[in-house]
Amino acid sequence: MQKHTIVVCDHIHEAGLEMLRNDENINFIMAADEDKVKLLDIIEQADVAITRSSTDVDDKFIAHAKNMKAIVRAGVGVDNVDIQGCSKEGIIVMNVPTANTIAAVELTMAHMLSCMRMFPYSHNHLKNERVWKREKWYGYELKGKKLGVIGFGNIGSRVAKRAQAFEMDIVAYDPYINPSKVTDYDMTYTKNFDDILACDIITIHTPKNKETINMISSAEIAKMKEGVVLINCARGGLYNEEALYAGLKSGKIRFAGIDVFMKEPATDHPLLDLDNVTVSPHLGANTYESQYNIGVQAATNAISAAKGISYPHAMNLPIDESKIPSFVKPFLEMGQKIGFLESQLNKSQIISIKVSGQGEIAKYVDSLATFVAVGAMSQISDDTINYVNADFIAKEKGIKIESEALHDSSVYKNLITIKLTTAEGGTTTISATIFDDNVFRIVSIDGFDIEVALKGDMVVLKNRDVPGVIGNIGSTLAKHSVNIADFSLARNDKKEALAVILVDNIINDITLNELLEVDACISVQYARM
Repeated sequence: MQKHTIVVCDHIHEAGLEMLRNDENINFIMAADEDKVKLLDIIEQADVAITRSSTDVDDKFIAHAKNMKAIVRAGVGVDNVDIQGCSKEGIIVMNVPTANTIAAVELTMAHMLSCMRMFPYSHNHLKNERVWKREKWYGYELKGKKLGVIGFGNIGSRVAKRAQAFEMDIVAYDPYINPSKVTDYDMTYTKNFDDILACDIITIHTPKNKETINMISSAEIAKMKEGVVLINCARGGLYNEEALYAGLKSGKIRFAGIDVFMKEPATDHPLLDLDNVTVSPHLGANTYESQYNIGVQAATNAISAAKGISYPHAMNLPIDESKIPSFVKPFLEMGQKIGFLESQLNKSQIISIKVSGQGEIAKYVDSLATFVAVGAMSQISDDTINYVNADFIAKEKGIKIESEALHDSSVYKNLITIKLTTAEGGTTTISATIFDDNVFRIVSIDGFDIEVALKGDMVVLKNRDVPGVIGNIGSTLAKHSVNIADFSLARNDKKEALAVILVDNIINDITLNELLEVDACISVQYARM
C-alpha cells in the first residue's frame, strides 16, 4: 500500500507526533527545526503539511507544494496562510478551531478579572515593592456590569456563559449567527454596534480579516462610556493600537486586558508603558491541555486528509460558510466519510452516486453531494481530489452525481442517505444522522436498520438468519487474535441478517476468507476508517 507523506513544519505536542509515527500508512517527516529555505525542498514530497505561526504558507511555499492535498494549521488563526493561493492550486486549508477554546476563554476571564480588580498591580506592590496598602487597590465587581461580546462563536459564547455566572448582563453582536443562539441563554442579541459600545466591558472574539482589522478605533472609542474596560485575547489589530493607547492615556478607557498585538513579539510596545493595562505574551493557547488537544487534532485531521477520508474544518469550502447554519458542517464531513466507506465496501468502478437529505439538511444536499463525491472517489483515483475539483473529475471519469431533497417525515430530525452504484451492478446504500452527542451514526445499511458509529476498522457480514453464525464469527476472529470492539446486528423479513463488527486490529485477507467460509455467510466486506 502506498504511504502518504505528512511533513510537520512547526512543533506540536508529542502525542500528535506519536499518532503520525504509529500509523503504518503514513510517511512522517519532522521538519520543525529545519531552516525555512530547506523546508521548501522537503515539502515538495508532502501530501499534507502541519504548520503553526512560525511557517508562512505564501507563494514560495505553495509553489514548492507540488503534490500537496491539504495544509493543517495547528491552531485557530490562519493569518499566515494564503488561502486564495492554496485554493487556486487545489490545496485544502484546514485549521483546528476548537482545541484551544477553553484556554482562550479562561484567559479572557483572567484578564477581565485582573482589569476590574487591578490584580497584577496590587500583586507587584506587595510582592516586589513589599508595600501593604489596601486603600490603594479599590476595584470593581463584575456583578451587574454590562458585557459586550463581539463575535459569538466557540470562544465568545463560552466567555458570555461564564460572565453570566458572575451575574453580568450580556449583549452580543455577531451578524453571522442565528439570534436564538444568544437569546436562548437569556442574553441580548443586537445588530446595532452602538449597543456594544455602550457596555461597561467589551471583549472581542472575531477572526482577523479585512472586515475586523481596526474594528475598534478612535470613532468607536469616542462613543464608549467613560471608564470602559476593553479586552482582546483574540487577534492583534482588532483594536487600533494607536487609538487604544490614546484612550488609555486619557482615561476614557479605564483599563485594558491585552494578550495579542499587531506585531509580535511586542517587547517595546507603547502599551507596556501604561499603568492601566494588563498584558500577556499571546498566551491564549498556552495550557498543557490545549497544546495536547491541538497536537492530537492536527495529526488526526492531517491523517484523514492524507488518506482522503475527510477534510475537517476546511477553510476554503465550495460553499459560503456564513450562509449555512452551524449544524450543516458536521453533516458535510459525515457525508464525505460515508462516501469513503462505501467505496471500500463496493470495490468496483463507480458509475453513480446519489445523495438524499431529509429534514433541514435537505436544503444543503447539493453541497453535501460534492463532499460525498470527494470521499468516494479518493479510493479510485490517483489524482488529488478535493472540494475544488471533485465535480470536474467525476465528469471526466463518467460518474453521475445526483442529489435529492426529501421532505417526507422521518423519525430523525435530519437524515442523509447515500447510494453508490458500480459498473458491475452492485449497490451500497447507507443512511446516517448525527445525534446530540455529536457522534456520526449509521442507522441503515442496504435496508437493514442498524445503529453503528462511523469509525474504526469495520467488517460488514451478511448471512442467512440461522443459529450459530455469531458464535462462528467470534471464534474465527479470536483464532486470528482479532478483538471485537463492537458488534451490531440487524435482520430483515427475508430471513437474512447483517452484522457490523468494529475491531481493534487490522483484518487481513486470510481472516476475511475464513469469515466468508462460515456456514450461512453470504458476503463479507471490510473497510478502514
